[in-house]
Amino acid sequence: MDTLFTEVERDALDSVAPLAVRMRPRTLDEIRGQSEVLGQGSWLRNAIEGDSLSSVILFGPAGTGKTTLARVIAAQTKAHFTEVSAISGGVSDLRRVIDEAAARLTHHNRKTILFVDEIHRFSRSQQDALLHAVEDRVVILIGATTENPAFEVNSALISRSRVIEFTVLTNEDIATIINRALVDERGLASAFAVSDEARNAMITMAGGDARSALTTLELAADMAANRAEPDANQAITIELGDVMEAAPRTTLPYDKKGDLHYDVISAFIKSMRGSDPDAVAYWLARMLDGGEDPKFIARRIMIFASEDVGNADPQALLIAHAAFAAVERIGLPECRINLAQAAVYMALAPKSNASYMAVERAFSEVAKGPLRQVPNHLRDRHRPGSENYGAYQYPHLQPSGYVEQQYLPDGLEAGCFYKPGERGWEAWRTEQRAADKPGITQEEG
Repeated sequence: MDTLFTEVERDALDSVAPLAVRMRPRTLDEIRGQSEVLGQGSWLRNAIEGDSLSSVILFGPAGTGKTTLARVIAAQTKAHFTEVSAISGGVSDLRRVIDEAAARLTHHNRKTILFVDEIHRFSRSQQDALLHAVEDRVVILIGATTENPAFEVNSALISRSRVIEFTVLTNEDIATIINRALVDERGLASAFAVSDEARNAMITMAGGDARSALTTLELAADMAANRAEPDANQAITIELGDVMEAAPRTTLPYDKKGDLHYDVISAFIKSMRGSDPDAVAYWLARMLDGGEDPKFIARRIMIFASEDVGNADPQALLIAHAAFAAVERIGLPECRINLAQAAVYMALAPKSNASYMAVERAFSEVAKGPLRQVPNHLRDRHRPGSENYGAYQYPHLQPSGYVEQQYLPDGLEAGCFYKPGERGWEAWRTEQRAADKPGITQEEG
């Protein structure tokens, strides 16, 4: 139970806490966004309000309310609420919490909710230590993570929990959070106003992160207060310049190993395939700005050159290879120019995946088809008895350089793997090859 002293201590801590901490929602209704998982009638809201929560893993970007929700649950539940650090806590700490929870449940019939922020930072042994306690409901786990739990959390632990995905806050959500902080007594208490341009800039820079928006607002308020003449009867207006001085650039979320890494590289590749150089430039900048390894990007461009451009423009692979070499030799920041040149070239190049699909079909045949023998006339001649293999027709003896003869093993026909595209060099070469075929005489090589 809180005492006068704990209340005084909390007030003292709140007075020096950052704005984002002071404005942390205290009830479910104060949490912005996440209407799908926290809206009226949702499973999670009903479980929280009915104090019947089972283990959950909250997954989503930073600043979307995962830790805030845990704090709201802590304030509302009749269960004992405890927290273990995923960074500094060890297996021994978990075992102590589990033992205490078991004793609390046995002697007092009181449940324990265990909150683990950044649960993906727990080692496998730490996660394993939780399994039986979660399965037996000795503890009710609330795990929070910015990483996809399918990749970072023990699958057995996931199967014993419900995964709840939080989404990026909308611009309207961020605007509401800023407006509330301006007037709330816990926040800026109406001492400041914000111009429309400044508010829009803060919303854009936040990138859907409430914590980032409130941090920018607090810093911009300090900037505005330092330049303004004191006037007790008038709120100080935060202008665009204050925001730009407080946060001179947008900080967009990016992770080099998580979902955004895969989403952005996927968008980059699909934009090259879709021949959109503007989108290619944007996604390339997002990756490099987020700290992505430029060699990773260069490797993807090189793969793309063969997989998606192929022989519609054979030079694409040479350009991709040159870009990779430039990245290795030059490094950042200049190598972004080489990457941009190569990526835009891929976007503008004619596209064909015929070579890629040909080898995929061939691999499928090799893996699933019967054993097929090399036709005798194609076999190596450096062995006794090779004179009985039959005649091999040597293409270079023909004016066209082409000989119509069996190259595939028995049971396979021309066109079973390679289906040429209709663009670029590949289409032109297919037409030329067809023109070479008629009227050829075959001579033994």
